[in-house]
Amino acid sequence: MSRFVDRVTIDVTGGDGGHGCASVHREKFKPLGGPDGGNGGNGGSVSLVVDRGVHTLLDFHFHPHARATNGKQGKGAHRNGANGEDLELAVPDGTVVLDENGEVVADLVGEGTRLLAANGGRGGLGNAALASKARKAPGFALLGEPGEHRELVLELKSVADVGLLGFPSAGKSSLISVLSAAKPKIAEYPFTTLVPNLGVVTSGDTVFTMADVPGLIPGASEGKGLGLDFLRHIERCAAIVHVVDCATEEPGRDPSSDIDALESELARYTPSLSGNLADKPRIIVLNKMDIPDARDLAELVRGDLEGRGWPIFEVSTANREGLAKLGYALAEIVEGQRAAVKPAEPTRIVLRPKAIGGAEFTIEKDPDTEGGFVVRGERPERWIKQTDFTNDEAVGYLGDRLARLGVEEELARLGAVPGSPVTIGSVSFDWEPSTPAGVAVAMYSRGSDPRLDEGPDRPSAAERKQARRRRRGLEEQENQ
Repeated sequence: MSRFVDRVTIDVTGGDGGHGCASVHREKFKPLGGPDGGNGGNGGSVSLVVDRGVHTLLDFHFHPHARATNGKQGKGAHRNGANGEDLELAVPDGTVVLDENGEVVADLVGEGTRLLAANGGRGGLGNAALASKARKAPGFALLGEPGEHRELVLELKSVADVGLLGFPSAGKSSLISVLSAAKPKIAEYPFTTLVPNLGVVTSGDTVFTMADVPGLIPGASEGKGLGLDFLRHIERCAAIVHVVDCATEEPGRDPSSDIDALESELARYTPSLSGNLADKPRIIVLNKMDIPDARDLAELVRGDLEGRGWPIFEVSTANREGLAKLGYALAEIVEGQRAAVKPAEPTRIVLRPKAIGGAEFTIEKDPDTEGGFVVRGERPERWIKQTDFTNDEAVGYLGDRLARLGVEEELARLGAVPGSPVTIGSVSFDWEPSTPAGVAVAMYSRGSDPRLDEGPDRPSAAERKQARRRRRGLEEQENQ
């Protein structure tokens, strides 16, 4: 069973906003109490938060779907619905977040670093908030917006100061086990290490972390062996250590050729965030000096290796030869790298408000529908989601909003005629010019809109006028 996962795809969804309530206050001796429907609550949001107590993405491997709770629906008597609870997902330090297109969304480094992964939907307004001179008692409320849905890729890049590179069974895990308190699995066969090992090393007054990259072989950057999956773990290292097996008996292998092969793979691997790996300091560790043949080989190749200009250390993890000297050298490099890094400046929030009068929507001809148009824009698409299309009054309110925004005027300018197909978001309809924006609509009954009435049963203007007079007469009689 896998215990280490460093790349997963997750599916996050914010909670839906609660629907607004359409309610009219009813009380004895108060027949016209007015609208009192409350607003719906906002849906909860999903956030990724760095927690240094988490070291792997294993939980997301088994539970890739995460959803925040929905907002509650509003109620009468001006009672607003409760907001949904936000959901926080703990991720390891060094997690890189990518979108479905492979673009980097965020690089999460540092305890408490937070990314808002999916917004919750806004709650719909109740009819009390929608009341106006034109609609004194709206018979509808706005629907809550659905929560944002996103598919994200999480990649873990270990935050280690020193990265160990080497062929399988070169002794990387053994080196970590003797320099730190880590207890990695060690055996005499290739690919013993299937996951990166991380250890904390104390050398003098310096404390630093060390990680190994499992199973690098020629062709690792092209997917061979295990290296392609784990090369990302050395991108953040301050120094790279080549661990060379001087006791290998494989034909065609020697310390110099091993280093050349690994450097070739590093050159072919192009990290996305940490710059060029060629700029990082190098150290060569000639391992297994407790074996006589290994010491003889180290003396033969030392001159050639010194020509690279990198420090060389001869060590043995079996008898701990040379480990103290190596630890102090690594600590000196790490301290130098830390001193070279400028302290982070306080975060400054930059506000860039949108210009007043900017285009809030665009209208294009629909290539898939003859004579059709497509309206795009944050506000029109949001209004579509908020509209209850089973309520004619709500549909009329949507038409008024679009008219005030200028959508109808722009459609007419582009050549739209009554009956032209128009698509906004996920809704398509046949366009019919409505009452000009700002003109009060005389409602025939709550929950309806005379502009949407069709057929022979539709009351005439005179009949609607008489009906209003009768209602006013009855109300005056009741008040006497």
